[in-house]
Amino acid sequence: MRRISSHLLSTPRGLEASRVVSLSDNGLVLDVSEPSHLDREAGVEFFPGVIVPGFFNAHCHLELSHLRGAIAPGGRFAAFIQGMRAARAASTEEDRRAADAFWDAKMWAEGVSVVADICNGNSTFDLKTRSRIRYRNFCELFGLGADPARAFALRDNALGLSLEAEVTPHSTYSLNRDAFAASTQLSIISSPLSIHFLESEQEIDLFHRRGPLWDWYVEQGLAPDFLDYGGPAERLVAQIPADRPVMLVHNCCVTQRDIDIVMGHFKAHVTWVVCPGSNRYISGLQPPVDLLRRNGLRIAVGTDSLASNTALSMVEEMRLLTGVPLVELLGWVAADIIAPGHAPGLVHLTGLDLGTLTLTERTKAQRII
Repeated sequence: MRRISSHLLSTPRGLEASRVVSLSDNGLVLDVSEPSHLDREAGVEFFPGVIVPGFFNAHCHLELSHLRGAIAPGGRFAAFIQGMRAARAASTEEDRRAADAFWDAKMWAEGVSVVADICNGNSTFDLKTRSRIRYRNFCELFGLGADPARAFALRDNALGLSLEAEVTPHSTYSLNRDAFAASTQLSIISSPLSIHFLESEQEIDLFHRRGPLWDWYVEQGLAPDFLDYGGPAERLVAQIPADRPVMLVHNCCVTQRDIDIVMGHFKAHVTWVVCPGSNRYISGLQPPVDLLRRNGLRIAVGTDSLASNTALSMVEEMRLLTGVPLVELLGWVAADIIAPGHAPGLVHLTGLDLGTLTLTERTKAQRII
């Protein structure tokens, strides 16, 4: 058994001082206690700073790790999509596998326990069967000419390797009507969908037949058949059953009207995932976090991919979410809780300002368990 303490411990009640966590050899929390004299407790390992549960990276594309630095920042949304095609063709399979393995190990060392990972192929599956991170794989259906059978075959490949997997539509702007419906209604109903949502104003413009996305579709001779829905939020609620959990990713251009439409429809959980590092890299836009908070929405945090970020660091993402209290931020990124009967993993945060409970440029995360 190990007994661990810190200046502050993140528990379901908030950040608490002078607590000792007792754990079994396999990481199960046996007890969280408050000794009357912590300095007299024998056999307690003390870590200065804050101890938190393992992190949940709510949106990632591990298979794109080899693209770190390959696409110039600031090109905005349509340019990024087009740049992805060229960048993907410029690396070897060996490069891709090495990058995936490196960043999988780095995420684990920096405290990530669970990842909601987007997959367009099976290149990461073998690695994930050996990884200490729990991956929830979302096999993505993407493109106006996309064949749903391919995404379902990819999902079955993952399930055959005992990986968690489900099919998901990429977004409200990248799939024609029938393919979108197939990816939302024929899937395992208890599993959430992970959908890129209102990342850019160009998604809104498309539904009005204007802007770079519309121009690109016209140039490619592609015909969207879904524009009569009127907008991304309207399409979302028209094509996804109310009892299906959803993770809506990015949300940079979400308005109160969009929130009202979405939350007025869904009866199952809606998780609003923000990826501030990726948004800064691509467009400079930022999600309206204050609006999401005022509505009392369920919020999570993702890194997105290294094609649109410089690291897969949950600390860096939290650091960009300025103005949000640390206790609230830690709730957004936690994969589990530190409480008896749970095995959340323990992560040591150092370099914080303990007086103001804020992250600093020196803040780092290192896994303990």
